[in-house]
Amino acid sequence: MAKNYNVISAKIANEDLIEIIKVIKLDSPNAAKKNLNKIKKKSFSLDSFPQRGQDVPELKEQGIFQYQELIIQPWRMIYRVCSSTVYVLSIVDARRNVEDILLNRFIRDGRK
Repeated sequence: MAKNYNVISAKIANEDLIEIIKVIKLDSPNAAKKNLNKIKKKSFSLDSFPQRGQDVPELKEQGIFQYQELIIQPWRMIYRVCSSTVYVLSIVDARRNVEDILLNRFIRDGRK
């Protein structure tokens, strides 16, 4: 029987999602709803097999290996698996400078 994980979204990941949907909604409320459902579905799917994600390349280059990502074009959902819990930490637009965004968030926040 497959192990089930708890999936918890960090506040910043929820804020990322709200911002993404706000921007899309300006052009198309239908597209906003579809994308919201797509992202939520992908997030909830982490409860059954979170290891399917890949290491985050920009963090891996810095020697940081504990974060994984799922691609939901054009976004990247960044998460970390700890014991039986998956923490969704960020949802970023892959077209932006992801390395700077992630390093600022994770390194800065990790030092608090």
